[in-house]
Amino acid sequence: MSFLRNLLIAALVLVAAAGGAFYYWANRPLSFATSPLDVTIRPHSSTRSVSEQLETGGVPLNHWLFELMARGLRMTTALKSGNYEFSNGVTPYQVLLKIARGDVNQFAVTIVEGWTFAHMRAELNVSPALEHDTASMSDAELLTAIGVPETQAEGLFFPDTYLFDKGESDLSVFKRAYKEGHDRLAQAWAARAPDLAFQTPYEALIMASLVEKETGVKADRSLVSAVFSNRLKKGMPLQTDPSVIYGMGAAYDGHLHKHDLQTDTPYNTYMHPGLPPTPIALPGMPSLMAAVNPAQSNALYFVSRGDGHSEFSESLGEHNRAVDKYIRGKQ
Repeated sequence: MSFLRNLLIAALVLVAAAGGAFYYWANRPLSFATSPLDVTIRPHSSTRSVSEQLETGGVPLNHWLFELMARGLRMTTALKSGNYEFSNGVTPYQVLLKIARGDVNQFAVTIVEGWTFAHMRAELNVSPALEHDTASMSDAELLTAIGVPETQAEGLFFPDTYLFDKGESDLSVFKRAYKEGHDRLAQAWAARAPDLAFQTPYEALIMASLVEKETGVKADRSLVSAVFSNRLKKGMPLQTDPSVIYGMGAAYDGHLHKHDLQTDTPYNTYMHPGLPPTPIALPGMPSLMAAVNPAQSNALYFVSRGDGHSEFSESLGEHNRAVDKYIRGKQ
């Protein structure tokens, strides 16, 4: 009996010692060769594979103990893929919790209202955290790759900030931006005013892009929309400079000259009546709403005041006086 009792005590001591050692290992601060450290866990990885990926990535773990800890805490099926960032001082237990919670290291790209699609593509192309699967694609090929029916990309992608995991394909960002643009346009179209000067959501998108490029002042957006709508209803050319500039492409040198207004492109709204053939930029929600809800105004002209706002006029005479005042400096 004495022998069995001593054996049991010894076993309990060994278990307690092992438990203490395991607790010490699970809660000891780790140190990395570089900090912070990025490690990517592949999708559908087993617990053993996760621990091995951590070790290979520079996290000094004993993968046997890590797997034992995950099993003991019933977290083997909770581990999530993605890119994780670890800093010096984190413990093996905290590493496990981070991966179980899916606290992935996310990056962000911001697409600004009024950018062109080419500008959006350039912004995504310089992100070092993205996988650049679209880099060699044309715009049309990109649209095909994300599975959408349109053949012209301009205006279809909503300007916003998009989060993504390190190593994520840029196709994923394009897909989300397209869906957001599609949904926002549908939302605006559903809230449209009656008797608009155009008939389709795509035409509303074109109008919104013109409004976006003409003014960044919230109070002026619906008035700019009203001017364009009134001109469309009267059969007057829109005569909007941003559309002309868009049609010039790389030929635009930062200044719009008289001969530019006389150069024929599909986007020259001095020479061609109606809306341009496509949007000229990526419009935000305020411009979308202004496009489908123009102000109640008879204005047919506007000119910049030089302070961000515009002066709106109903007649050519009023407009000429406004041009003299704000552009030519005459009182």
